[in-house]
Amino acid sequence: MTMRQERMKTSIEEKFCEFYEKWVCQLEEYLRFLVQDYTHESDYENLVAKMTTHHKNYYKFKWAAAHEDVCAFFSPVWLTPFENVYLWVTGWKPSAVFRFVDSLRLTGTGLVDLTEEQVKRIEGLRMKIKMEEEKVEREMERQQVGMADRRMVEMVRYMRHGGGGGGGDAVAVVAVKGLLSGLEKVMKMGDCVRLKTLKGLLDLMNPKQCVELLAAQSMFHVELRKWGKKL
Repeated sequence: MTMRQERMKTSIEEKFCEFYEKWVCQLEEYLRFLVQDYTHESDYENLVAKMTTHHKNYYKFKWAAAHEDVCAFFSPVWLTPFENVYLWVTGWKPSAVFRFVDSLRLTGTGLVDLTEEQVKRIEGLRMKIKMEEEKVEREMERQQVGMADRRMVEMVRYMRHGGGGGGGDAVAVVAVKGLLSGLEKVMKMGDCVRLKTLKGLLDLMNPKQCVELLAAQSMFHVELRKWGKKL
């Protein structure tokens, strides 16, 4: 048994593990409908609306939980090691979604009816998202550098030696709160880019195309988890 398995989960981790398992199960249920063909455009519109709500619910729950224990999301116990390989700032990397677009078009399994204008606008969005990702990565680097500066090192040394009571404890608490606040900020920055990417692509596509993209993304997510549990 690994140290990861032996460590007792915090209450937030327990709560999010339960939520996440149900969320993925619901995603797999939606996937059954996403891969079907429909006659009426309204059927595709309803599916897109359900999926949009499903993703929004995830971030709503995540942000509430992270406000109580943000560190849990930088080392998520609810994910398998295989899933963690693909983790980028507590979630999926936004630019990865554009690979689904490319793959669907290349294999002819979806998005074959994208117009030249749509392709052009998708490429424009791809460039914007790439810059947004770099902005998040710079902020993450800034937070990491901040953890290693002299004040943080002194704070850790102080805490390791048991502290001395009085003002020292207050300084340590303020430093830790600042660190956690910074991590929460980076996490939300990453999540906002994820949401912006998904919304941006869906806004550029018709309902049927949206469903094809959501089906590809959802299938990857579900299958990645299944493989992770087998390894």
